Amino acid sequence: MKNLLVTGGAGFIGANFVHYMLDNHPDYKIVNLDLLTYAGNIHNLDDIKDNPNHIFVHGNIGNRELVEYLVDTYHIDTIVNFAGESHVDRSIVNPGIFIDSNIKGVLNLLDITKRKGLEKYLQVSTDEVYGSLGPDGYFTEETPLAPNSPYSASKASADLLVRSYYETYGMNVNITRCSNNYGPYQFPEKLIPLMIQHGLDGLELPVYGDGKNIRDWLHVYDHCQAIDLVLQKGKPGEIYNIGGHNERSNNQIVEIIAKRLHCEDRIKYVTDRLGNDKRYAMDPTKIETELGWKPKYTFDTGIGETIDWYLDHEDWWRPLIEKAKFDRFNYQG
Repeated sequence: MKNLLVTGGAGFIGANFVHYMLDNHPDYKIVNLDLLTYAGNIHNLDDIKDNPNHIFVHGNIGNRELVEYLVDTYHIDTIVNFAGESHVDRSIVNPGIFIDSNIKGVLNLLDITKRKGLEKYLQVSTDEVYGSLGPDGYFTEETPLAPNSPYSASKASADLLVRSYYETYGMNVNITRCSNNYGPYQFPEKLIPLMIQHGLDGLELPVYGDGKNIRDWLHVYDHCQAIDLVLQKGKPGEIYNIGGHNERSNNQIVEIIAKRLHCEDRIKYVTDRLGNDKRYAMDPTKIETELGWKPKYTFDTGIGETIDWYLDHEDWWRPLIEKAKFDRFNYQG
């Protein structure tokens, strides 16, 4: 495994993964294909733009001719797919674009992987395909899929396509399902960067519903490390859950940020969004025991460093706000 096609590598997790792989595998060549929609940012890659082992290509995973050209030209042996639409609120308003990108785009990548005889295909998925948990228990790889939003339904559909290419064609595929990521380069419509932005700008900090929705938070560096392990050691056809053992309610997250920015009096509860799952929590036992993954970050360390990063990089996230023109009250919690 030497030549990777990383799709969606200018987005939050994808860009962090590209940086991680170049740092930890200097003999790898990475071709980075990204459509640069509102959440993709070429400036996420500024510090590697002169790296000879990183080639950026602006394009769509649904463009078969382009993907085949990249596979042939750069002797690609592995595809890692981060590409796709990822914001729940946007999927409620316009589900069609999620079908095109998250399902049809994945089908195109799988078909090319099969026809070109590539070594491996890895699909980066989400815990949201499992639906919602009650107050107890954890999602395991055997938990039935029960998506509750157009976004999570499109991701679950893609996962089933990936599985089918293993079962039908014997392809070497893996699926990783992660809990909520946080860290540098996250688009400012997401919960943590949005609350930081609002806190700095003197705005209210909007919290959906009663704020008791619980997510398991995973630092993006630990996620990238886990994906690398799956690439190296993952058994064909297997799914690996990646979770941080860091369950926090939205209230707790917002309160941490508000306290740091001295704006606790500006927390405001707003109407809950449609289909807002109450709790996600991942059981990462499989990847821990089979592949030896251990997270580097505790939540206290990770959230502190993340807040510092956004405070120090206003020049990175402020231009994105104007570019996207998203509703400040919408975020994925």
